[in-house]
Amino acid sequence: MNLSGILPLLAEHPIYNSFLTDVREGQSDRAPLSLYGPARAVLVASLARELGSTIIYMVARSEHARQAYEELQVWLPPASGLATVSLLADPDSLPYERIPWSRETRQARLSALAALARRDRGSGPLVVVASARALMQKTLPPRELKLATRLLRAGQALDLSETLLRWLGLGYRTDAVVEEVGQVSRRGGIVDIWPPNMLWPVRIELFGDEVDSLRLFDPTTQRTIPEARHVHEVMIGPASEALPRLGALALERMADLDLRPMHPPARNELEQQREQLRESTGFKGQEWYIPYLYSQPATLMDYAPDGALLVVDDGAEFMTLVSELEAQAAQTQRDLITGGDLPANPLPPHLTWNELKPLLESRRPILLGHGDLDGRTAPGASPLARHFVPGPRYGGQVKQIVADVEKQHQAGHRTVLVTRQATRLADLLEEAGQIVTVEEDLLDPPAERALRLVKGVLDEGWVLRGLPAGSLHLYSDAELFGWTKPSRRRAQRPRASAPEAFFADVAAGDYVVHMEHGIGRFVGLIKMPMDDGSVREYLQLDYAMGDRLFVPVHQADRLSRYVGAGEQHAPILHRLGAADWERVKKQTRKAVDDIAADLLELYASRETTEGHSFSPDGVWQSELEAAFPYEETGDQLVAIESVKHDMESSRPMDRLICGDVGYGKTEVALRAAFKAVMDGKQVAVLVPTTVLAQQHAQTFSRRLAAFPVTVEMLSRFRTAAQQNEVLKGLLDGSVDVVIGTHRLLSKDVTFKDLGLLVVDEEQRFGVTHKERIKQLRSHVDVLTLTATPIPRTLHMSMTGVRDLSTIETPPEERLPIQTTIAEYDETLIRQAILREIDRGGQVFFVHNRVRGITQIAKRLERIVPEATFGVGHGQMPERELEKVMLAFAEGEFNVLVCTTIIESGLDIPNANTIVINRADKFGLAQLYQLRGRVGRAAVRSYAYLLYDRNQALSPVARDRLVALQEASELGAGFRIAMRDLEIRGAGELLGRKQHGHIAAVGFDLYCRLLAKAVEDLKEGKVAGGRLQVAAEAGEPDGDGKGANGSERGERLAGRADAVGYDDPMAPAV
Repeated sequence: MNLSGILPLLAEHPIYNSFLTDVREGQSDRAPLSLYGPARAVLVASLARELGSTIIYMVARSEHARQAYEELQVWLPPASGLATVSLLADPDSLPYERIPWSRETRQARLSALAALARRDRGSGPLVVVASARALMQKTLPPRELKLATRLLRAGQALDLSETLLRWLGLGYRTDAVVEEVGQVSRRGGIVDIWPPNMLWPVRIELFGDEVDSLRLFDPTTQRTIPEARHVHEVMIGPASEALPRLGALALERMADLDLRPMHPPARNELEQQREQLRESTGFKGQEWYIPYLYSQPATLMDYAPDGALLVVDDGAEFMTLVSELEAQAAQTQRDLITGGDLPANPLPPHLTWNELKPLLESRRPILLGHGDLDGRTAPGASPLARHFVPGPRYGGQVKQIVADVEKQHQAGHRTVLVTRQATRLADLLEEAGQIVTVEEDLLDPPAERALRLVKGVLDEGWVLRGLPAGSLHLYSDAELFGWTKPSRRRAQRPRASAPEAFFADVAAGDYVVHMEHGIGRFVGLIKMPMDDGSVREYLQLDYAMGDRLFVPVHQADRLSRYVGAGEQHAPILHRLGAADWERVKKQTRKAVDDIAADLLELYASRETTEGHSFSPDGVWQSELEAAFPYEETGDQLVAIESVKHDMESSRPMDRLICGDVGYGKTEVALRAAFKAVMDGKQVAVLVPTTVLAQQHAQTFSRRLAAFPVTVEMLSRFRTAAQQNEVLKGLLDGSVDVVIGTHRLLSKDVTFKDLGLLVVDEEQRFGVTHKERIKQLRSHVDVLTLTATPIPRTLHMSMTGVRDLSTIETPPEERLPIQTTIAEYDETLIRQAILREIDRGGQVFFVHNRVRGITQIAKRLERIVPEATFGVGHGQMPERELEKVMLAFAEGEFNVLVCTTIIESGLDIPNANTIVINRADKFGLAQLYQLRGRVGRAAVRSYAYLLYDRNQALSPVARDRLVALQEASELGAGFRIAMRDLEIRGAGELLGRKQHGHIAAVGFDLYCRLLAKAVEDLKEGKVAGGRLQVAAEAGEPDGDGKGANGSERGERLAGRADAVGYDDPMAPAV
């Protein structure tokens, strides 16, 4: 959305023009303006447009800085060409912490610094937004950044060996494939590199010692971006603010470090990093050495060019926060030294307030808020602030909105409405005689008496009085409907492909299964010359007795990674040509034929039963969906349409929605529930915990408040009298939607006309409850939601006996969760909690037992006295637990010390750190669900898996923790389920009697055979096919994902046939 057309109106305002003149001439007294908060971003945008210079916009808290950055992109969007807007991200670590920075942080920070360093090239206006933490952090000097940045042009000479060494000295690391910022890869005369100052990685093709071409490519597909196929020049800067090439100088400055307080592991790590500095190579966590790499480390203010304008959101708040962060840094230093993790005399990685204040005051900053840099509050509002006032709050009262718009029109005012309900609002305005066109952008100033309706989202609006012709009324959904703006979504977030990303995850040495030849060991990808002179790639497999098999890449779908016996039991390799494999397959085929018949019998009633056929969507359904305050992802829309199609069919629905935590499954269920209610049916939503029932009840009530739908909850949070009222309502039909725990499955619960059952995390219910759910399945529509499918559920989905929708696309601002495995350490816990509450967030601390949880909370209060705590567990009185959970959701305290009661579905976007005590005592799927309670906002989230330092981890527990740490990519639920299956063995897939068959042939082939048996019983065979690949699989612009090429081949083969071939037993071709 582009609202830049409003900016010229601001320039017409006489008070603003007077203020602008003072700024240009340096005559402003720079007293605090006391400007209305939502109007501050538009003022900064206007200053950038009118002055055409660089602006450094300082916002105290991290979350508010990001909010300001997003708001500025509405007024100065990249496509407008008016100005460039950058965010200098906070460092991921607290001062003195030895924690690596994420690639997103490196990219954001270096992009902002590079943009400032290039100001002398005559670029247009630039606005850099930074928080107090970002400003305090020391960084590389501008001179070093300029020296490290070079222009690369097509046609220029390039000494590749020298250049690669230089890049390593700038912090780049070599990898087989470039998928992340800071990586470089070489394949013959082709070099890929992803500089942090660029949005996309660059592919450099050489012809001898000359750059033949430059192209940008997509790291998720490795393919060239069509519109960037021919790039003439690129600017390649360093990969880190800590330049390894200066390692020798850093070692000189580190000569006086006192290592005596450090315990051996920390000292050994420091020595290893010293050795890497000596060799001028980069490593994780190298930013800790910034104070040693440069004789005079810089800050953001050193990058601000002469004439740059400094704007501070609120001077008093900024001063207070910097002072608090300074004190916390000193405490962190003491804790780390005491804990043996830090030398006794480290150099400070940050500036103090006494160092920062003169730098800020020398720039004579504009103070937008109420306080100055000495902490004093302005006595009153400035003339400009008195003309920016809040808009009225309508709370969805459309008639009042229409009436006020008409009044504003009559008075000659301009009105701009920015809303996600633009189409609906346009219809209502038209009924009242106001004809208005819905616009995507506002590129020109609204005329006098004009009403403009823009489809989009804005934090909050305002009213600007005193324009030459009337006032300007800008209203957002906050004023119109009481909605807050959702987190901004960003394109191009890599996602985990499931199950392909798992099955293709084969490394050299892994056991694999070939459909025709049995279990072997994958060696790698080799190239063989053909008779016609071409080169073809093969996957090499080793079998028993020295046998060796070479599989063409295009037949990679005949292979799968072996999963089945459990990690502690290695499978036996087969011999090529022996009868053993055929015998094993024959036995397994007989077993799957039997179980396929059982499965189909289980689901046969669903196919033959005549259910209720729901009506197509009505007007109210469209209005409900238009009120969703987020952009639906593509997968989410497909899932919604599939559910609606099932409901409109006469066959009872039985669909599984599988999506990672926080991917929008609840919204799918809510729309299905509303559709059912609109047809006069009742809906039951079954959830595993009372806390989740409470949260779902709030979500459904809030979203359905504008419609005549009665939503109730049935759980132990309700008194006996309240439960009886709900039961009566279900029986007489006055309750439309009931949300509850297993209490809903009790015999005394009777519905007047139940039409839809929604089951959240079915695997969490016991055998008796599942039997009751199974009874309901035969005659009502059933929608099951799950984040981590247990093997049984995953298996049923894969074999087609249950309809499946997967939501794999994350909300695109979502970042992977940084997961740390560590011994229980109070210093680490303190740092984790402080890091989160410093940025205005909240923390879950999970303790695995109710006994002792109060003592744990008291101990945490001593460790982190700056934080406030609450305790919640399943044995508390219902009312008390409800009160605690609601207080935490509303931000009344910082840290919730709790049991696994938070495991399923709890959604608190402001909680973005979770500490799990004794994580080794939890199952993998349970850990995954717990970790999923964080990472739901557009900020980096942290998970700490702690274990007892006095007890050795069992191999299985360690495997589980490492598996969770490795599965950090977004959408890893399928991978977690498969990894858990691999660790435990596949015996529980369909009962112990199937364990031997799965172990004998591997999980993937077992599922293929079962799918084939199901299809045969259904008499619905599908002809197979083969894809001929003419090009070499290793071509530079191909689908390559690694040196072994296995994922590349799996994708190519998978396009021919989703199962592989018509008959998995067919002989190899």
